[in-house]
Amino acid sequence: MDFSILFTWDGLTYVVILCLLEIVLGIDNIIFISIISDKLPKEKQRTARNLGLTLALVARLGLLAAVAWVMEMTHPLFTIFGHEISGQSLVLLGGGLFLIYKSTTEMHNAVVGKQEASSKGKVTLSSVITQIILIDIVFSFDSIISAIGMTNDLGAETGKNPMIIIYIAVIISMIVMLLFAKQISDFISSHPTIKMLALSFLVAIGVILVAEAFGEHVPKGYLYFAFVYALLVEALNIRTRKNKVKSSE
Repeated sequence: MDFSILFTWDGLTYVVILCLLEIVLGIDNIIFISIISDKLPKEKQRTARNLGLTLALVARLGLLAAVAWVMEMTHPLFTIFGHEISGQSLVLLGGGLFLIYKSTTEMHNAVVGKQEASSKGKVTLSSVITQIILIDIVFSFDSIISAIGMTNDLGAETGKNPMIIIYIAVIISMIVMLLFAKQISDFISSHPTIKMLALSFLVAIGVILVAEAFGEHVPKGYLYFAFVYALLVEALNIRTRKNKVKSSE
């Protein structure tokens, strides 16, 4: 693998851009990990997050190593209602349906007030890690294809293989996830309204994945903006409630 492309301004610029892209695209992944690991006893949550993300990194790097195979999964396998379904479509469809099911189930449990204490004894560490890895593979398709598309021009201009840039960006973004997964998890767990917002965000991501499985591209930027805006509004609500409690004391 050619490392010389890293020592150019264009190479370094693409590393920074791809790191930011991978981190942004990884937000939904961190949210899912935070919610699913919260089902475990407190002492096992950190292990689930770290081990799940580490194995997910291995899986993502494996997909990068098999990038030619990933890109070839666009060939149609069969047709449903006039829509051509490829291997990538099946992965996106399965991941989208899983996200919708898992998130709506969590929302239902929260709305009806189902106790989490009993469920924490039933959920195993291995099942949580497995879910983290599977959903990360689904999200990986999106980020890897985006990264390859972005670096194609750089490869054409320099005549060098840009894959090393994608590898480094993926590794750095996963390290960032490992560093901040606990803080995000604790914050979501301690704020029920934020957790409901996060779950609704995951449902929307699931719907988008299902749409993309049928060839309908939906820009995720609008969804991320709406989610951040909703978080800012809820942050103001949380601050308002705290100030009212302080003033009443």
